[in-house]
Amino acid sequence: MSERETGGGRRGSGGGSKTLSLGGGSGSGSVRQQFPRGRGKAVVVETKTKRRTINKPAEQSAKPAGASSSSDQIKRAAKAAGVSEDEYKRRLKALEAAKVAEVERKKREAEESKRRAEEEARRKVEEEERKRREVEEAAARKLEEEERKRRESEEAAAAAATEAKEAQAAERAAPAAPAAAEKAAPRPKPAAKSDSSDDARRAPAPKARVQEPPKKGAGAQRAGDERRRSSKLTINRALTSDGEEGRQRSLAAMRRRQQREKRKMGGPSEKPSKVYRDVIVPEVITVQELAQRMSERAADVVKSLMKMGMMVRMNDAIDQDTAELLVTEFGHRVSRVSEADVEESIVVSEDNDEDLVPRAPVVTVMGHVDHGKTSLLDALRKTDVVSGEAGGITQHIGAYQVTTADGNIVSFLDTPGHAAFTSMRSRGAQVTDIVILVVAADDSVMPQTIEAISHAKAAGVPMIVAINKCDKPAADAQKVRVELLQHDVQVEGMGGDVLDVECSAITGQGLDQILENIALQAEILELKANPNRAAEGAVIEAKLDVGRGPVATVLVQRGTLRVGDIFVVGEQWGKVRALINDQGNRVDEAGPSVPVEVLGLNGTPEAGDTLNVVADEAKAREISEYRQRKAKDSAVAGTKTSLDQLLAQAKQDADVKELPIVLKGDVQGSVEAIVQAMEKIGNEEVRVRILHSGVGAITESDVTLAEASGAPIIGFNVRANAPARDAAQQRGIEIRYYSIIYDLVDDIKSAASGLLTPEVREQFIGYASIKQVFKVSGVGKVAGCVVTEGVARRSAGVRLLRDDVVIHEGTLKTLKRFKDEVKEVPAGQECGMAFENYDDIREDDVIEIFEREEIERKLD
Repeated sequence: MSERETGGGRRGSGGGSKTLSLGGGSGSGSVRQQFPRGRGKAVVVETKTKRRTINKPAEQSAKPAGASSSSDQIKRAAKAAGVSEDEYKRRLKALEAAKVAEVERKKREAEESKRRAEEEARRKVEEEERKRREVEEAAARKLEEEERKRRESEEAAAAAATEAKEAQAAERAAPAAPAAAEKAAPRPKPAAKSDSSDDARRAPAPKARVQEPPKKGAGAQRAGDERRRSSKLTINRALTSDGEEGRQRSLAAMRRRQQREKRKMGGPSEKPSKVYRDVIVPEVITVQELAQRMSERAADVVKSLMKMGMMVRMNDAIDQDTAELLVTEFGHRVSRVSEADVEESIVVSEDNDEDLVPRAPVVTVMGHVDHGKTSLLDALRKTDVVSGEAGGITQHIGAYQVTTADGNIVSFLDTPGHAAFTSMRSRGAQVTDIVILVVAADDSVMPQTIEAISHAKAAGVPMIVAINKCDKPAADAQKVRVELLQHDVQVEGMGGDVLDVECSAITGQGLDQILENIALQAEILELKANPNRAAEGAVIEAKLDVGRGPVATVLVQRGTLRVGDIFVVGEQWGKVRALINDQGNRVDEAGPSVPVEVLGLNGTPEAGDTLNVVADEAKAREISEYRQRKAKDSAVAGTKTSLDQLLAQAKQDADVKELPIVLKGDVQGSVEAIVQAMEKIGNEEVRVRILHSGVGAITESDVTLAEASGAPIIGFNVRANAPARDAAQQRGIEIRYYSIIYDLVDDIKSAASGLLTPEVREQFIGYASIKQVFKVSGVGKVAGCVVTEGVARRSAGVRLLRDDVVIHEGTLKTLKRFKDEVKEVPAGQECGMAFENYDDIREDDVIEIFEREEIERKLD
C-alpha cells in the first residue's frame, strides 16, 4: 500500500508526524480511537473519488477494475476491523438501513410537526372566531338591554306626566270658596322690617335658566347619550323619595296601588269563579291524588273525610264510592272508571258468518295410563315418540298435526294418563273439538278412563272410543263396550250414538277408520274460524328453555298469529320472535287449529292461559301489569287473617309435622301436576309443604332457600347448574333428580311416612296376684306374688289393678325369685315384685304385665 494511502491511518493512530494530503484516487485506512481505561477501537476510513467519463466503452472497461478495487477495499476494511468479509458487509447494510430509517423518521417527524402546526393554526382561528362571536353577541345583548331600559323609562315618564295632569285637573276643579275667603280677610300689619328682610327684598331675583334646543350633529349625539344616562338607576335616585332625582314607578306598581286603595275604601272585591271539573275516579285512589284531580287543597279533602267519620291522611287510599261522595260534595262531576277497562283493548267480538272459513279439527287423545295413547298417535303420524318418553309414559301434553290420505289436516293433542295429570287432561278437553277415548282391550275401563269420560262430558264435545291392543290374545272388545255402559257411554254397537273402533297401534288395524270417523264428526260439527283477525289461542304447555328462554306451546283458535305480533298471555306479555311447528321447522304464521311453539315471552305463562294479540307494546305492558297487580292483591287478600284465626291455625298446626321441599320442573304442566300430587300426600299428622315451585334449572337461590328451611330439592327432568351444585355440596343440601312421576311420588310418600309417629301396640303376657306385702329396708314395699297366668318379665310394663280398676301404671323396680334377681318368672311360681316410685300396694291386688310393640306406619 502506498505511503499516501496509509498516511491518514498513521496520523490517526498518533504514530508519525506527516501531514495529511488531499491526493487523488480512492483508498482506505484505519484510525484507532482511544477511550478511557485503556480501551480502544479501530475504525476503517475510506476515501472515494467519483469520476465522470463520457466514453461508455472506457467506462464499461473500467467497471471490472473498480469492482475489484471495491472488493479489495472491503476485504482490507474487514481485516482491519477484525471481522469476516460477510460480517462487514452485513454491518454496512445495517448501517445503510439505519441511515434510511433515520431519514424516514426525520421525514415523519417533519410531517407530524407540520400537521400539528396546521392543527394549532386551525384551532387558533376557531378560537378567535368563537371569541369574536361571543363579543358580538354580548354587544348585541347590551344594546338590546339599553333599548329595553330606555323604553321602560319613557313609559314611566309618560305615566308620571299623565298622573301630574290628573292632579292638576283635580286642583282646578276644587271649589274657589277658600281662595275668596282668603282674599276678603284683612291683612295684618307688617312688623318692623329687619335689615335682613330689606336685603332680601333688594336682592335681585334669580333668572330662570332657559334650556336651549339641542343642536344637530355632534350636539344631538351628546344629548342622546345624556338622556340615556339620565334614565339609569343610581344610588341617589334609589335613596331619594321625591324630587327630580326620585325613582319613577312602573305602570304595574301604579295599578297595584290603585287596587289597594280601592280595597281600603271598601270597594267591591272580585272573587275568582270556581271551576267545576270532570273528575275520573278509579276503583282505588289516594286522598292526595283525588285532591289534585279536583284542584282542591288536600287539607280540605281530609277535613271533609273527617266530617264523614273517616280518620285518614293524605297518602291513605279510599274506595270508589267514598271518592264519588267527595267529588259530589265539592261540586264536581264524577266519571267512574275501572282498572279492568284496560282489558277492553283485547278484541273478543264475534265474527261475521261471511268471514268464517273451514278449519282443521282439534282432536284430544285421552285414556288410562299405558293403554297405548301415544303409540296410537305415533302410528297415525308414522313417528316414534313413545320411545323417547321416560319410563314409556307421557308426562307432557303434546300437540301434533297429521295429514290424512285425502289431504285433510287433523290437529292432535296427546295428554298424560297418570292420575297426577288431571289438570292437563282437563285443559286438553277444554280446547278440543273431538275426544278419542283410548281403552285397552285387555285392561278394560280403569280410573283415568272414567275421569277422561267426565272431562269430555263436561266440555260437551263428541267422543270416539278407540279399543286398542286388539292384537293381544287376552283382548275382549265386547267387555269394554259393556263396561262403558256403566258410565253412560253407549257405543253404536250397543245401540248408542258414540262411534267405536277396534284398532291396534302395533299392526295398524283400524287406523284408517279412526281418521274417517274424525272426518265424519268434523263435517257434522261444521268447524269454522276467521283467519283475518287478531290471533287468539290457548297455552297447551309452557317451559323455560336454557337457550331460547320462556317457550309456550300455543294452539291458535281464532285469527292468524304472525312473527312480530305483540301479545298478552295471562300475566305475561311478549313479541313473537319465532314460531316453530310440530316438525321443528320455523314458520312465519300460524292459522286456526295450528299448534306452534311461541318464542319471545318476557316470562313463563301458566298452562291454560289465553293468548291475545294487542295493538302495541304499551297496551300489552299495561294489561300485563294490571293482571300481575290483580293477582298480587288477590294473594294478599287471601292471606289476611285475624289474630284469632292465626292462633287457631297455629294450634291446629302444632301437632302437624311438615315435609318441606323445593320443586323445579321442565314444563309448567308437569310442575302443576306434581304440586297437586304432593298436596294429596299426608293426613292429619303429616303433610308435604311446597316451599317453592318453578320452571327451569336448579339455581343457587333454590339451594339457599332449601338450606334456610332444611328442605330437599326435587328436580323433575331438570338439572342443577354448576354454582348450584357446588353450593349444595358445600352446604350439605340433598338434590334428587327424577324423570318418572311414579318414582317421585313414591319417594316423597315414603319420606312423609317417616315423619309419622309409630303405632304402639300392647301385648298382655301375664297376670300375678299379690298374696302378701313386705317392707324391706332400702327398697320399700315388696309384693309377694303368684304368677297366675302367662309370664312375668323384668323389662315389661305393669299395671296395678284394684277391684278391676287401674290405679297405677309403670315399671318394675325389682323381680326376685327367692333372693335372686331374675329376668322372668313363669306361671304357677311365686316371686317378689317392687314398683318403681310407687308403694301403695295391698293384698289381693292384681298385677297386669304387658309389653309394648312399635309398628311403623305408612301413608295410604
